[in-house]
Formats: sequence, structure tokens, C-alpha cells
Amino acid sequence: MYTIGQVSEMFHLPVSTLRYYDKEGLLPNIERVSGIRKFGEREIEALRVIECLKKSGLEIKQIKQFMQWCTEGSATYPKRKELFETQKKQVEEEIERLNKVLDMLRFKCWYYGEAIRDGNEDRLSDLPTPDMPEDIRKAYLHSHQ
Repeated sequence: MYTIGQVSEMFHLPVSTLRYYDKEGLLPNIERVSGIRKFGEREIEALRVIECLKKSGLEIKQIKQFMQWCTEGSATYPKRKELFETQKKQVEEEIERLNKVLDMLRFKCWYYGEAIRDGNEDRLSDLPTPDMPEDIRKAYLHSHQ
């Protein structure tokens, strides 16, 4: 069993956030000893899922619905799976968007490194894509799709 302070450190969350989660019913079976919350492995795993869903873009209201489904048993498995499939797709799309951003940053780092070396952008402004180093060309093309 863990104290709220230990869990706060473990998850890098303020104690107030953990209290809020409890108040919102996200930790419905949390044990209390003399009024003090005690977090067991079930609550730790629930927090991992809550934080995952939060980072995937769900709001507390939606996470609360998911936690409610969990208490309703196996009949809600399809709803829970659909929720995770939807969030997975959204995260994959965000990763692809960020990979394009990262590739543009890679290209521009190379570009300005070359401009600094050359002392100007003259060579670069007319540089055909096939003449770029392979990794830079791939990054350039991906960022411009």
C-alpha cells in the first residue's frame, strides 16, 4: 500500500490531482485507513490507465465514463475496446503530424548549418532535391507531403 504522497512522487502528479481524481470517482474502491487514502496495486494500475487516457486527449468526463464501464463488468468490453481503438488512432495521427514537424526541423537544421558553412544561401536556394544527402532529402520530402 502506498500513501498519497508516495503516489504523487511515483506519477509526478500533485497531491491535489490525486484528491480530485478520487472526488470525481475515478478511484471508486480506494481504501481509507483512519481517513487516509491508501493506494494498492489496483489503484496504481487505474492511475496508469487514467494518465494514459488523459495524455491521449480524453477529458476527465470521458475517463470517468470509462471507469464507470469498468465497474459494469464484461458487458462493456466492446465499448472499452472501441474507446482505446479511437484513442490509438488519434495518437498515431498526432505522431505522424509530429514526425513531419520533426523532419522539417531536421531539414532546416541541415540547411542553416550548410548556409553557415557557405556564408550564404546561394548554393542551397538552387539545390535540386536529388543532390541533398539521402537522410535530408527524405526528411524534406516527408515534411512537404
